[in-house]
Amino acid sequence: MNEQEVFYTMALTRMTGFNQQMAALLYRRVGSGQAVYEHRADIGDVVSGCSPRLKESLRDWDDALKRAAAEMEFVEKHQIQALTLNSEDYPARLRECDDAPVILYYKGNADLNQRRVIDIVGTRHCTNYGQDLVRKFITRLKELCPQVLVVSGLAYGIDICAHRQSLGVGYETVGVLAHGLDTIYPYHHRDTAAEMTKHGGLLTEYMTQTEPLPNNFRQRNRIVAGMSDTTIVVESAYKGGALITARIAQDYGRDVLAFPGAVGAPYSEGCNQLIRDNKAGLITSADDFVEAVGWQEDVQRQKAEAQGIERQLFPELTAEEQAIVRQLQQTNDLQLNILSVKTNIPIGQLTAQLFQLEMKGIVRPLAGGTYHLMK
Repeated sequence: MNEQEVFYTMALTRMTGFNQQMAALLYRRVGSGQAVYEHRADIGDVVSGCSPRLKESLRDWDDALKRAAAEMEFVEKHQIQALTLNSEDYPARLRECDDAPVILYYKGNADLNQRRVIDIVGTRHCTNYGQDLVRKFITRLKELCPQVLVVSGLAYGIDICAHRQSLGVGYETVGVLAHGLDTIYPYHHRDTAAEMTKHGGLLTEYMTQTEPLPNNFRQRNRIVAGMSDTTIVVESAYKGGALITARIAQDYGRDVLAFPGAVGAPYSEGCNQLIRDNKAGLITSADDFVEAVGWQEDVQRQKAEAQGIERQLFPELTAEEQAIVRQLQQTNDLQLNILSVKTNIPIGQLTAQLFQLEMKGIVRPLAGGTYHLMK
């Protein structure tokens, strides 16, 4: 962590007289939070089109620097990562979005740039139907695609179901908060949140002492959508935060998928509307999802690993070599004649195949004509 850059970027977000979108624009135009501070007196020479009000707003940093200093103490004391837009660990998918926060506060151990990232969102008043969809979807997706980061908002309903089910099957899961990391809202989710910091994480753009105000929840939805490949809506009323997340994801050019519900069911109206208006693809299972987003390669890899033939460990094996490997996985350290019987490969031919496997570092001969599969 570049402490100077983090410090001045924190301060930039506390400057008054302009909004966070302008802070992000300044950051990108000038190149860093520290650079904005260094050009506070001549910002008009660096960024064209600066208004007199903006120039004046950038002159006095005293209060903002004091607030940043206090926040620096907090993040260091509580082992929180402060990720600026320039940080390697900043979510790369989110960085592509014009309105990405210039700094994020992160407590956790999950890689925010995993190969596969999805977010699951929905109503806070989810039904048994919605809970069952989340449970079945995540359980099956874990079987098909073992390496997926699941993102949601730690709210009541579908959000917390997604987090808890992810933890239950062994997925890492990240909650995006609408307040600082000095508190947890809702309070009843504090135990799940604590578990998530060990198997995922908590992420926010807000400093400590920030209240979970309604507008903050709308703002955090852009982070949920922006850091993910795909937004999945499980249950939603005709109006709701999940639909906002879906709209943002669509604006970002990300996939949006939704589970349909019964006609007239109040907490399925939003999903049915998304599907009807062609703003979300229809899915009914994890298998549908994998096909819709083109993750079949993950499924094929998982099947290969389940058979014990990892692509990197056993590249370009012939059918007979694969048969030998499978047999040795079932019963390792077999003598040549027994291996010949079990694989139905003549000894002369088997010897040649074993030599090739030995050259590839997959098997090695032991005393007494026995062969051992390297693991």
